[in-house]
Amino acid sequence: MSIWTRISEALSALAKGEGLSSVFEKLRVAPQRSVGFTIAVIALGAKMAKADGQVTRDEVTAFRRVFKIPPGEEASAARVFNLARQDVAGFDAYARQIRAMFGPDDRDVMIDLMEGLFHIAAADGEFHPAEEEFLHEVARIFGLDERCFAALRARHVKDDPYAVLGVPPHASLDEARRAWREAVKASHPDVMVARGVPPEAIQLAEDRMRAINAAWEEISRRAA
Repeated sequence: MSIWTRISEALSALAKGEGLSSVFEKLRVAPQRSVGFTIAVIALGAKMAKADGQVTRDEVTAFRRVFKIPPGEEASAARVFNLARQDVAGFDAYARQIRAMFGPDDRDVMIDLMEGLFHIAAADGEFHPAEEEFLHEVARIFGLDERCFAALRARHVKDDPYAVLGVPPHASLDEARRAWREAVKASHPDVMVARGVPPEAIQLAEDRMRAINAAWEEISRRAA
């Protein structure tokens, strides 16, 4: 059963008048984590689209690239997107519910979620100040510190290899190597799937691994 069929089932279970807030409350057990992850990225992506006032074709294309939506399954994603856009609840309320849905020990999942949002925000080649403010507040609600946010931002917006690995620019080569190895381990596709990222979104792992390896290669080159 595809992730989109499972999302459709989750939405169909909503009672009349219930919104996505009710979905977040119901998706807290392990077998539903990938459904919750996907709905979370779509919902917050919709809220982010309102932050800069428009949804560009590049952002839509980026979302489709991350999640690989097959023909005939667009309706499920579109319904989540539209429910989020129409919901009067603010993005901060969504972010808090999503944080609660995954629990206090799922920091890596919060990073995965932010990765998807950054991927969409930077897809059109621009990074709107309103989008940055939005993402910064979501990261804060998710419990991610400034260094983690800077690393996420660097992977998609800036080309600072030290920031990509989450180390200061004066870090030694050994410190950078340790950070690189830890990042590679956390970004392995099998590890990401195990913690709730759906296989349909494994592009996130591939893109992150590419950025991390490129950062390490640049730091190694400078040290040579």
